[in-house]
Parts: sequence; C-alpha cells; structure tokens
Amino acid sequence: MAKRKISNTLALAVLGLLQEQPMHPYEMASTLRERHKDSSFKVNSGSLYDTVESLVRHGWIEPVETARDGRRPERTVYAVTGLGQDEFVRWIDELLRTPVAEYPKFMAAVSYLGALGPHGAAEALAERAEHLARRIEETGAVLADTVGSGGVPRLFMIEVECALHAWEAELAWTRRTIAEIREGSLAWPGAERTGQGWTWTDPTDEKGTTR
Repeated sequence: MAKRKISNTLALAVLGLLQEQPMHPYEMASTLRERHKDSSFKVNSGSLYDTVESLVRHGWIEPVETARDGRRPERTVYAVTGLGQDEFVRWIDELLRTPVAEYPKFMAAVSYLGALGPHGAAEALAERAEHLARRIEETGAVLADTVGSGGVPRLFMIEVECALHAWEAELAWTRRTIAEIREGSLAWPGAERTGQGWTWTDPTDEKGTTR
C-alpha cells in the first residue's frame, strides 16, 4: 500500500467536519472542542492551520470564500474536494481494518516498571489509577449529558465510548497489578550487574540461584 501523503489524524478531523458544511479554521477548532473531539485529536491553533494548509496543498480541500464577522479579521472558508472526499473514505477504511503499532508512552514506561522497585511502582500506578478513575467518571458524565439525554446520536460520540472502554480496561489492569505488587505475587527479582552483564535472582527460587 502506498504511503499516504497526509498521515496526521487532525486532517481526518478537518475532512470529517467539512462533510457537514464549509468552515473556516476557527470554527473547526470550536466545533471539535464543543463535541469533545479534542480527546481524540490534538487540537491547537498552530497545528490546525498547518493541517489546513497541507490539505489545500495536496488538493484535498479548497478555499471557497473569505468572510468577515464584524471587526474581526477576514477568515477563509474551506470545503472538501472530490479528491479529499475519496481520500477521507479510504483513510477511515484503512485505519479501521488494519491495526498499527502506535507506541504509547504508558507501555514504554511499564516495560521498565521494575526500575521503581515494588513500593515506587505500586505508588506510581496507584496515582495513575486515581487519574483514570476521575477521567472515566468525567467522560461518563459527558456521554450521559449528550448521548444519554438524546441530544446527540450515539454514532456521533462513538469514539468517546471506545476510549471509555479502553480506560476502564486499563484501570482494571492497573488495580490488579497494584494488588499483585502489594501482596507479593508479582515477583521482583534482585538484579546485579557483573562483568558478563546483568544477572538476577529469582525470589521464588528457594536456593537463591543466580540466573
């Protein structure tokens, strides 16, 4: 498969908004935040304008008018092109079909959990669990106020629902790991550097042999 000319997922959000109607970048940013899409896409003015310029350069969107609201500076309104529409549909289809390695920072940190020692690891994970629980509660409230109240179709907030399930799964794993550390069922080998490299002692091995 040929490499996509634009891979920034914020471009996907812009193309998605322009399915509804032509918009200027300020309206795009406001709409994404109002719909809580900023939890799925990293939205800031600089990156949004850069993304819009990239989409124009590749012919996926085009300026259709320049509007002025009162004394505010003129704003260029953009619409999706036929090419952009085709790329939008192909891109979504590709992302849904094919899992890709995303290298999340949390996984990178977990791979070196042992460096914190049992107490430090349990404390760090416990604080993360608190943040996750709060995020889950706040996101659940957002879904209740939008989808639950009937104000927004579920399909329009489906990615928030997906994120909520992912956080719930992460919270369950985090709490379970904390419990295993504190009760001692997650073995914490003793490590030592030697001239031949690292060696470690398995705490479950009664002979205390070095591996």
